[in-house]
Amino acid sequence: MRGDTSTPISDSARGTAISRVQPEPRVTSSWVFVSLFISISFSETRDRKACAMSSSESRPQQPGQVSNLPGLTTYVTGHDPSTGKAIVQSKRAGSWSSYDDKLMGFNVAYTTSQFPVSLNNDADLHAHDALAATKKLGLVNPGGTVCRIVDFAPGFDCMMHRTQSLDYGIVLEGSIELVLDSGETQMMHRGDVAVQRATMHAWRNPSKDKWARMVFVLQDCEKVVLGDKELKEDLGRGVEGLPSSGNDN
Repeated sequence: MRGDTSTPISDSARGTAISRVQPEPRVTSSWVFVSLFISISFSETRDRKACAMSSSESRPQQPGQVSNLPGLTTYVTGHDPSTGKAIVQSKRAGSWSSYDDKLMGFNVAYTTSQFPVSLNNDADLHAHDALAATKKLGLVNPGGTVCRIVDFAPGFDCMMHRTQSLDYGIVLEGSIELVLDSGETQMMHRGDVAVQRATMHAWRNPSKDKWARMVFVLQDCEKVVLGDKELKEDLGRGVEGLPSSGNDN
């Protein structure tokens, strides 16, 4: 039997050989998670931007609209007289007016002029159209309601004002700061609701570059008395051309 004739490897040579073998980098689960998170976040951001662009393109700005937010449509339902089934009876594009050097835009979506309102024979539709034609609607409709969308320019502070009404104000786009005459403020974000109960208040858009949008439903209310003082409507500045509501006489 032949002996082993291979040359022994010295300890120094063995160390050099080992040192030349570099271990493959380990891919830890945390790195996989971070990479996946970044990828998903990027995709979601890209998709949101694409959806926003698509929404704006499919709902372009409307005549008189001062903001760059999507245009609006009011869909009014009714009944098909032949079947009794519900239908979309009319589609009404936004009709905008602007105030305070075009820093605030109004779109009145709908009004009612009595409570409870009558829907028979489209009485409410006729009443709304007749009121809109007069161009005399104030912030509040005496004895009825007003649904109004308001756009606020970046950095804009609207007038401090009061209406004799109970209002629901809902943030649709951006953020809005509610400012009260006491100095108290409340930041509101998309979906937040303010229940405005005939107080002196203003709205401020804190963004430096984005318009904000709210929808308000204003309901006429009884005279508001604080102590022995009757609180009247106060429209403040910047709304020249807007009629007084006439419900606080």
